Amino acid sequence: MNPSVLRTPETCFDKLPDFPWAPSYITVQHPEHGPLRLHYLDVGPADGPVVLMLHGEPTWCFLYRHMIHALSRQGLRCIAPDLIGFGRSDKLARRRDYSYAAHVGWIVDLVTGLDLREITLVCQDWGGPIGLSVLARDPARFAAVVAANTLLPTCEAPPKGIPDWPGDIVTQWVAATATAEDLPVGDTVAAVCVSPLPDAVRAAYDAPFPEPRYKAGPLEFPSLIPIRADMPGTAENRATWRLLEAWEKPFVTAFSDSDPSTAAWAEVFRQRIPGARGRSHPVIAGAGHFLQEEQGPALAKVVAQLVEQLR
Repeated sequence: MNPSVLRTPETCFDKLPDFPWAPSYITVQHPEHGPLRLHYLDVGPADGPVVLMLHGEPTWCFLYRHMIHALSRQGLRCIAPDLIGFGRSDKLARRRDYSYAAHVGWIVDLVTGLDLREITLVCQDWGGPIGLSVLARDPARFAAVVAANTLLPTCEAPPKGIPDWPGDIVTQWVAATATAEDLPVGDTVAAVCVSPLPDAVRAAYDAPFPEPRYKAGPLEFPSLIPIRADMPGTAENRATWRLLEAWEKPFVTAFSDSDPSTAAWAEVFRQRIPGARGRSHPVIAGAGHFLQEEQGPALAKVVAQLVEQLR
């Protein structure tokens, strides 16, 4: 195997709580390192309405397990990939081999490779910028969006952005990871939850990263956030916003009540996107940044209700 590409041993995933599903894989490409294996879950009836669930930093599809249980039981087909560098997907050993555009391209490859259509996109954290960029490339494949604790920054003043972007939380996170050589993934997830994480759950978030050398993806992700107008991703996000400002299909925000890092973005989505107007936008109580982990059934209910409206 290419020494610049790492693959987490399967034994690392032997003791995942409440996570019974078999892995699926597709092959995507890196311009320098060639083929990469991208992992995804495909749970529920093959002919059911498609729900595409995209995780962010520093999690993986394990984050969506509560929602997958609930939605697949209701006849929905749940597609939950691991971004390259995360979960069971291959990991590039060098931070410089990751880019915002590459992450978008790999999820485009998943969507087109599986020929997903009439998709309800569920996106949180980095799943928002990536997923909404994928939607902007091929909007005909998407039927609706549920945005949860996410953002789409363009380094523009309100009402196109939020006041004082990027703010202290984002700035400090970018600075803390810029030169770091390790990241306590499970502890990072636990730190932004409002309830304690069981030890087995914390260990499951650590499972994809048995050594620091596997963590280039999560270490580099914060540095890819467009916090200046001249950064890669800013122009792309502005192009995505131009598409979203004409998006009239359903768009629902379902942010949690305890996530100061993203809370202000909910109003930006609601004001700028036509498909969000006149809709109910619930606030999920009792959750921090990773509301899928803490209140997955509540978020699944929002998704199921929206899919039912599409039928």
